[in-house]
Amino acid sequence: MSALRLFDTMSREIRGISPRDGKLFRFYCCGPTVYGPAHIGNFRTFVLQDVFRRALELSGLAAFHVRNLTDVDDKTIRDSRREGKTLTDFTDFWRDRFHEDCDQLNLLRPHVEPSAVEHIPHQIAMIEELVSKGHAYASGDGSVYYKISSFEGYGRLSNLDQRELKEGASGVTSADEYDKDSASDFVLWKGRREEDGDNFWESPWGQGRPGWHLECSAMCREYLGDAFDLHSGGVDLVFPHHENEIAQSEACTGHTMADHWFHLTHLLVDGGKMSKSAGNFYTLSQLLEKGFSPAELRYVLISANYRQPMNFVAKDNSGAETFPALLGARQALQKIRRVERILAESAGVESVFDFESAKSVEDAGVFAGAFSALQNDLNTPECLGRIFTAMKTLKPAELDAAAALREWRGLRFVLEGLGIELPLEEDATGGDIPEAIQKMAEERLAAKQSKDWAEADRLRDEIGEAGWELKDTKEGYELCPKS
Repeated sequence: MSALRLFDTMSREIRGISPRDGKLFRFYCCGPTVYGPAHIGNFRTFVLQDVFRRALELSGLAAFHVRNLTDVDDKTIRDSRREGKTLTDFTDFWRDRFHEDCDQLNLLRPHVEPSAVEHIPHQIAMIEELVSKGHAYASGDGSVYYKISSFEGYGRLSNLDQRELKEGASGVTSADEYDKDSASDFVLWKGRREEDGDNFWESPWGQGRPGWHLECSAMCREYLGDAFDLHSGGVDLVFPHHENEIAQSEACTGHTMADHWFHLTHLLVDGGKMSKSAGNFYTLSQLLEKGFSPAELRYVLISANYRQPMNFVAKDNSGAETFPALLGARQALQKIRRVERILAESAGVESVFDFESAKSVEDAGVFAGAFSALQNDLNTPECLGRIFTAMKTLKPAELDAAAALREWRGLRFVLEGLGIELPLEEDATGGDIPEAIQKMAEERLAAKQSKDWAEADRLRDEIGEAGWELKDTKEGYELCPKS
């Protein structure tokens, strides 16, 4: 198999992936802030990071995956106090909810999942080192700041020149406005404030708590050493979070922090930014309540290139929730399931296969091209397209048991690379017509009866894009899944 290649934010080019020690590929992913349910935009990042790890291991590389939990910051403290809970009880609840969602979406668990609170001593030690080396300074109110002017490489990840730094450039919010030497300096340790309540720790600078950027530097160093293979997160973390991580870590160690930077772009909803106020904030549990499956959501989240913003269409022109992409994913998964079952029956095997089984596959047959697409800068949409192209070329009736087994294992191998779980056998025929599709069909019938042909055509096209075929009859219409 060819080597896995991935775009690197630092060099701005697609580069080969290989472990610096030649043995174990060690990488870090910025994890969730556990103060509420993760939304599907968050999970686009986590799902595609999971696909990266799967492709990495199925390409023959051993992996060591670290993903942190942010369980102390302004939001966790604010909301835990609002609910009258201890910080630990509050964040433990949302951590467990996050894990449940990850399991349903078929994410591999990281090998280590450290929390910020567990590593406050490590963060304090790192601040002391930065102060002693002249990269940080204490203010009069017990806070400690990183001196950006002391680090010549600041801004190279985001292409920000130090001369461009101005008020707010370091990502400092009003909550971080303490007694600083420079507007661009960022906080490493926050002196205790009244709104923190009982959420404070002792330090050489007095009672307080760490700044948000510091935790990742401390945990990277603890579990991955002074230098490691890859660092990942959403594109919104490039600046200032990852710039600040680099400055903190490299000023302490004198080593390049990470060899590769892997960033993933945003998920839009109906063309706009996801937010609670806009009414387009979706969680996994909300979509499950609407009758969709975790596998269908995962399919949608990997259907667009990780370096391109993805638009999750949830509503039609009238404002009704229709979720055409999820309905289309349902049909796609059912098509794959039908082919998988035919191959399994021809090969005389049970449909039992998992990620560990995939690691033993040496020949992916007609599906080898699909996995090659995944290895080429994690091109998930091309990988999915090649799966369907390969399925069209198959003629199961002409395959003997050995050939059918090879193609079945090849298909399951690529599906494990994507982390796709197929629907159960009883769901593979299409099941009931979704309420949203039924509603559009009724609206189209009404449009026809009122001779609004343009609207009728639009609704028919939208139903087709969602994976359903609409046939006109004397009584009205019939709906059936596209074959």
